[in-house]
Amino acid sequence: MKSLVVFSGGLDSTVLLSKLVADGRDCRALTVNYGQRHAKEIEAAQEICRLLGVTHQVADLRSLVSLWGSNSLTDPAVAVADGHYTEERMKTTVVPARNLVLLSLAAAWAIAEQCDTVAYAAHSGDHAIYPDCRNEFAEAAAKTIALADWHRVELERPFVDMNKAEIVQLGAACGAPMHLSWSCYKGGERHCGRCGTCIERREAFFLAGVADPTVYAPDAPDAEELAKNGWKL
Repeated sequence: MKSLVVFSGGLDSTVLLSKLVADGRDCRALTVNYGQRHAKEIEAAQEICRLLGVTHQVADLRSLVSLWGSNSLTDPAVAVADGHYTEERMKTTVVPARNLVLLSLAAAWAIAEQCDTVAYAAHSGDHAIYPDCRNEFAEAAAKTIALADWHRVELERPFVDMNKAEIVQLGAACGAPMHLSWSCYKGGERHCGRCGTCIERREAFFLAGVADPTVYAPDAPDAEELAKNGWKL
């Protein structure tokens, strides 16, 4: 089976791509530069695809930055908030209809390559913050992609009912290079350990019972400090 993976270089998509490769899939990976505030995930995606031997393309959509509005991922004027991923202020990280755009691009390349599926790694923990990670969105997107061409491409979203700890456990089981993945919204040389996606990453490894290979900044909070701020591990 031939599959095209929407691949950010983050933890979830790294596990997804690794699992499909381990299952013997013929995979391609699509990373999109949509004007995000740093290139760390893109660099991680390139390194992981080289390691896995996967054909990789980076689509350049930086010209669309002005269309994304005010959000902390593409607008340097909006600060990246610290705190748990599910907190209300994390909605500042929403890039409007990002998955709709990414899946459309992925579907186009998948059709051109005569792939059987497009796969993306939205999971249950995303639902509260990102509307385009919900089951309802995925189901509608799957119908649209299937109708986009005479060559039928199906949409796979195997993590949509899984939590991030379960994804980490799956990554450990299939040998995913999770240590190479990048999650931090802020960029920098190391994960900050404070932004929503860093805390979610730390929490996932902790709950999964898997050693966290991530290198965090020297001033990253420890579990005690996180607890004082109400951010649980």
